[in-house]
Amino acid sequence: MWEMSVPWWEFIVRGVVVYLFLLVFMRLSGKRQTGQYEPFDLILLLILSNAVQNSMNAGDNSLVGGLISASTLMLCHVALARLAFHFPRIGRWVDGQAQVLIDKGQLNQALMRKELLTRDDVEAALRAGGCLHAHEVERATIETNGQITVVLRRRGDES
Repeated sequence: MWEMSVPWWEFIVRGVVVYLFLLVFMRLSGKRQTGQYEPFDLILLLILSNAVQNSMNAGDNSLVGGLISASTLMLCHVALARLAFHFPRIGRWVDGQAQVLIDKGQLNQALMRKELLTRDDVEAALRAGGCLHAHEVERATIETNGQITVVLRRRGDES
């Protein structure tokens, strides 16, 4: 339980490498994967966690090794959050930027393709925002967390 099969520092190095790899992978996979977990997204996340487990612990199942790995991941997360706060450029890279999906009723098809959003995804977001059609929308934005927020046009402004 207390005996480690690899040196303590190796847990830290492995944890940092896995954290950075997954951060880049999740960032490159787009907002949809971070904000809207479909069943296949959840399955991917679960399989990823299992796949990287052995690369983090080098086959060591000791309690100390697990605590070092968990602490490393938490410290990486806190350090990245602080860096993102103090350096907005890093924050934009890590979190991304909100993007306009619908502007004055016009749907941005290129953004839909880039973010892998289907028509059904957009229609579901519109329904959740209280409307049925894009022409009823003043602006719909894909937020940095992947959620779509909808601002409806005022009645009579549908020119």
